[in-house]
Amino acid sequence: MGKLKLDLHDIFSNGRVIDSELNRVIQEAVSKKIELVEIIPGKGSGQLKKSVLRFLEQPQIKRLYRRIEKDDKNFGRIFVHFRC
Repeated sequence: MGKLKLDLHDIFSNGRVIDSELNRVIQEAVSKKIELVEIIPGKGSGQLKKSVLRFLEQPQIKRLYRRIEKDDKNFGRIFVHFRC
C-alpha cells in the first residue's frame, strides 16, 4: 500500500501555499495510484484543519478520492483514502 504524507506545520500561515501543497499531494496520489494520503494540519485552534476539510470538500477534489478519515486518536491528522 502506497502512502504520502503532507505536514502543514511549516506553512500554516500561508493559505495560498497550503492550497497549492494540498492540490499537489492529491494530484500526486492520483497519478501514482497511491492509496492513502496523511495530512497533518496540527492541533492548534482547529482552523487549519477546517480549512483542509473545506478544500477536500470542493467538488473537483472530492471526486478524486474515496473517503476522508479523521484520526480519532490524534485530532491533528486527516487520512484521505483513494480508489486504486
